[in-house]
Amino acid sequence: MKQHIADLIDSALATLVANGTLPSEVEPKVMVENTRDKSHGDFASNIALTLAKAARRNPRELAQAIVDALPDSAQLERTEIAGPGFINFFMNADAASRVVEEILDAGEQYGRQPANSGERVQVEFVSANPTGPLHVGHGRGAAYGATVSDLLEAAGIQLHREYYVNDAGRQMNILAASVWLRYLEQCGEQVPFPSNGYKGDYIHDIAAELKAREGERLRRGSDQVFANIPADEPAGGDKELHIDALIERSRELLGDDDYGRVFDAGLDAILDDIRDDLSGFGVEYQEWFSERSLTTSGDVESALQKLQDKGYLYEEDGNLWFRSTDFGDDKDRVVRRANGQTTYFASDIAYHMNKFERGFDRVVNIWGADHHGYIARVKAALEAMGYDPERLVVRLVQFAILYRGQERVQMSTRSGSFVTLRELRDEVGNDACRFFYVTRKSEQHMDFDLELAKSESKDNPVYYIQYAHARVCSVLRKLDEAGWSWNRDAGLANLALLETEHEKDLITKLGKYPETLQNAALNFEPHVLANYLRELANDFHSYYNAHKMLIEEAELRNARITLSVAVRQVLANGLRLLGVSAPEQM
Repeated sequence: MKQHIADLIDSALATLVANGTLPSEVEPKVMVENTRDKSHGDFASNIALTLAKAARRNPRELAQAIVDALPDSAQLERTEIAGPGFINFFMNADAASRVVEEILDAGEQYGRQPANSGERVQVEFVSANPTGPLHVGHGRGAAYGATVSDLLEAAGIQLHREYYVNDAGRQMNILAASVWLRYLEQCGEQVPFPSNGYKGDYIHDIAAELKAREGERLRRGSDQVFANIPADEPAGGDKELHIDALIERSRELLGDDDYGRVFDAGLDAILDDIRDDLSGFGVEYQEWFSERSLTTSGDVESALQKLQDKGYLYEEDGNLWFRSTDFGDDKDRVVRRANGQTTYFASDIAYHMNKFERGFDRVVNIWGADHHGYIARVKAALEAMGYDPERLVVRLVQFAILYRGQERVQMSTRSGSFVTLRELRDEVGNDACRFFYVTRKSEQHMDFDLELAKSESKDNPVYYIQYAHARVCSVLRKLDEAGWSWNRDAGLANLALLETEHEKDLITKLGKYPETLQNAALNFEPHVLANYLRELANDFHSYYNAHKMLIEEAELRNARITLSVAVRQVLANGLRLLGVSAPEQM
């Protein structure tokens, strides 16, 4: 309907240009908005206000000229000029109720756009280091990223979902050392476990699997392992120097091949767990991209060479630096250390170069809020290599904080004291997790109310929405039990009988779904769709409580059920995009 009104206005403006009311050089941008107050009609436009200066006319006079020039429309009941020059549009009842037929005809496709935009977008999300199970903080990024991806796809964009596997670097080496030390314990060695190692129970499990597979072939004596190793923090030493020395000792005593087996034992076990956890959460990817592959493929060296050729690298203190301050970053960044090792940032540069070389028109990074400082430096690197930095979109996600009653649950992957995403899903269910995680803007702080997520009340938004869907299903079952049937065509033919404010409000709300979906997708704001579904459910519950559905009068009964079935369809469509089920019974 918005497009129809915009087309009417465009035609009227063309008439005004032709008769000299408007100068030919004007370039109007027609905006049509939903009205907030029903007394002001269904839609409104401020076009007369925006063109008044160019036309050298009073805005209300220009608004009247536009209205007078509007072509006839069977869908338009009347127009009104309000305030300083707004044009309000009132749609006739047939036009308003036509949306019900559109919903029933389109079914699951209602609100979706065909994939014909030609734009290819890659969305990278979660990408948690495979050093431990996903916790409830990661869950928010997973729910947000999966929903944003599904929304963009529904908006007609070709989507590629990707997980960046950080399978290289110091944290992975700490994991390998942690696994090996626990393995040595299970072989009977007395091992003082490092304060900076990974302490979760899952490390014991991985070590047990390693021992079952390798026996005691990888066993080395504790005295040999810890000889001349710098003291750990509890003994007055430096925990970082201590763990780094243990990593080097592990490499030395095991050799490259066996160290690689220990490294891969930790990586593979945790990555398999992450894959399984996310799949159970309804999150799937087209690709799991290995950080290590950037080195083996030569992408890291290729990216650095590209920056070198453009004059953006320099040496200082033995390190190789990128001049990111030339592009607005607050300081230059090291890309290769004096020991010859490239940095995590160098891999990040290569990864983003790789993304654009794969032909994506835009890439969307969904990062934890602690990665805020990375945005400027990554965009700087892209610009230095000749890519448009605006093609990179970054959305930051605050970690959700879990509360049990009034007590906040502390989470630390290193210490092993955390609530896993799997544990949360087992306790409150996937539906509550997926919905609660996207009810606020991603960059906003979020407290996850465990008790509310499990409650069966109006205060629990996901339960309230699902209950509206189940209520329509219940009406259809009761209809059958009463010996009646729903006739779709008869219902559509009698929609004019729906004259109550509840019914008009519902029809208006249903008509806003496609625009709501589009706005939620293009602005990366799934909470907009979540709020819409809650409002639609509330409108339906109010309607259901105020008016009987199963009445003797067949024409009105069919009309009301037809409207209710349309509500059910939109609820199901929206819930599906949020990764939430639409149950038929509750």
